[in-house]
Amino acid sequence: MSGQRVDVKVVMLGKEYVGKTSLVERYVHDRFLVGPYQNTIGAAFVAKVMSVGDRTVTLGIWDTAGSERYEAMSRIYYRGAKAAIVCYDLTDSSSFERAKFWVKELRSLEEGCQIYLCGTKSDLLEEDRRRRRVDFHDVQDYADNIKAQLFETSSKTGQSVDELFQKVAEDYVSVAAFQVMTDSLVSLPRKRDSYTRELK
Repeated sequence: MSGQRVDVKVVMLGKEYVGKTSLVERYVHDRFLVGPYQNTIGAAFVAKVMSVGDRTVTLGIWDTAGSERYEAMSRIYYRGAKAAIVCYDLTDSSSFERAKFWVKELRSLEEGCQIYLCGTKSDLLEEDRRRRRVDFHDVQDYADNIKAQLFETSSKTGQSVDELFQKVAEDYVSVAAFQVMTDSLVSLPRKRDSYTRELK
């Protein structure tokens, strides 16, 4: 895979208002939009080109609607996804319960999709620690159980946003490289040993 271009489909999932769109805006455009909330209808798509070692990686990011009424539509967009960033609001416990729903969905429909749990709005905790409604250790235990990576981010300050998407790209490149190596080994012609030839 050395020097090759790699395309990765990434889907953003989570309850409405958790900040999925803000996360994408911070990563792709390095900005934080302040203004009235606008629902994502269906999904929005954006691509970001980055480097991982000597490889050029294009992350195709699908920002899906968080409203339950668009739930069936969201399933269309995460088909074939190689990575899913499942978001929840650190100040809203119900959003974490909703995140678990999406994890179950992915596990049943896209078994090969790597999951990343993303707690959002960490800047609000810097202002007042009492606003935390989702315990870090509880989420970490859950992440370990489902073999997911965990990040706590802030789209406002940029905390851990680049690190999250960089990890997504690096993990996919590593898995893809391993798959290529495995496929090459499987396709090697098998040699009959001399002992077997002598018996025939």
